[in-house]
Amino acid sequence: MEVGVFIPIGNNGWLISETSPQYMPTFELNKEIVQKAEGYGLDFALSMIKLRGFGGKTQFWEHNLESFTLMAGLAAVTKKIKIYATAATLTLPPAIVARMASTIDSIAPGRFGINLITGWQKAEYDQMGLWPGEQHYSDRYNYLAEYATVLRELLETGVSDFKGKYFEMHDCRVSPHPGDTKIICAGSSDEGLAFTAQYADYAFALGKGTNTPAAFAPVNARLKAAAAKTGRDVASYILFMIIADETDEKAMAKWQLYRDGADQEALQWLSNQAAPNAKASPTTNTTQLADATSAVNLNMGTLVGSYESVARMLDEVAAVPDTAGVLLTFDDFQKGIVAFGERIQPLMKSRKGAPVPA
Repeated sequence: MEVGVFIPIGNNGWLISETSPQYMPTFELNKEIVQKAEGYGLDFALSMIKLRGFGGKTQFWEHNLESFTLMAGLAAVTKKIKIYATAATLTLPPAIVARMASTIDSIAPGRFGINLITGWQKAEYDQMGLWPGEQHYSDRYNYLAEYATVLRELLETGVSDFKGKYFEMHDCRVSPHPGDTKIICAGSSDEGLAFTAQYADYAFALGKGTNTPAAFAPVNARLKAAAAKTGRDVASYILFMIIADETDEKAMAKWQLYRDGADQEALQWLSNQAAPNAKASPTTNTTQLADATSAVNLNMGTLVGSYESVARMLDEVAAVPDTAGVLLTFDDFQKGIVAFGERIQPLMKSRKGAPVPA
């Protein structure tokens, strides 16, 4: 099973809590995490893009780096690990993304990929006058399909003459073009999985619940069914937060501490922003996000326990049919990546062959 790290490009990582580790995003922090991940043999690092946060007492995600710039820097200070940046497709034309991808590929040949997002939080785009209107909630994957078509043509051939509803290319050219650049879509809605099956190489989906490692299995089945219609091979990667300690009890105490300190003001903002998209598509990831009562870590799947327990649960994830890998976040990234590499990964049957800590 492949393992990646979802690096903390925004302040405080993925915990919307006053009692969780509080920190600002910096290049040095992310470099430390990704270089350690590479040393432990992790397969990839992915950064999101966030253009406006949720406020609250913690000012959650009000402070963010830019994804492509950050990943270009990380590409230059790594040698093996794959690097994925996220394109907010309402803000960047596909031809510009293709040229940025070509540039980063020249820094890290064969190691760069792109995560495409449609954009669901109106406030992010409305602040810049880029929100296309409420119809975007129901039409966003039609937009993304055209976007991906243009992007694929430019990445693979260096030329696009595509004519569609949203994009019109006139002998558009990008050279040099990298060729084999993988595309990700991080969506679990029926529309998102259909898009991924047609246009992407990997699907990233949220795990579900606390210590329920196989609860995401229906998403894999839905992706497989969608891919059967397109005849393409699309891999599934599942997002989990790891909260680990010496014992199950110590780890669970940390998880309870974070939940007790939930930033309710920021959570309510998240819920309000997610609700329109969740209403438009009940199978979307934002359906989980819209539930502010338990979204202290954005309702992602959470594995809490001793190092041994977490290793066992990750092996259970690997055993779910059609799972290619996991994308991990940590409550404390600096400590968490070390604990994973030195205490958890060596115990995982699904990671045999990964580097053994000296």
